Amino acid sequence: MSEVFVVRNQLGHYWGKSKSWVDGRDARQVARLKHHDEGVNLLFELSSKDVALRGEVVAAQTDERGEPAIEASHHPLPDAEQDLLTETEQNPSATGQIGAETTTTR
Repeated sequence: MSEVFVVRNQLGHYWGKSKSWVDGRDARQVARLKHHDEGVNLLFELSSKDVALRGEVVAAQTDERGEPAIEASHHPLPDAEQDLLTETEQNPSATGQIGAETTTTR
């Protein structure tokens, strides 16, 4: 096993290979960096685009397949929250608001 570095934000999400935050349940999606300074540079770039970002570069051991051994975040991803809101808007029955819309006739 060897050591790699990953970037983690304040919610426990990891920077992914797809250039977006992932929750870490699938370690294959997490971006791995060979050197600590690469992680620092990446974190600097990310925080310059998102001033609310509070992140850290974390060393992680790799398993036999080369995937980082990390703990998955318990917080939902921002995209997942937005998807839930969009689904709720498109399908009001998901929240039990069936018949909430009213129509008026003259």
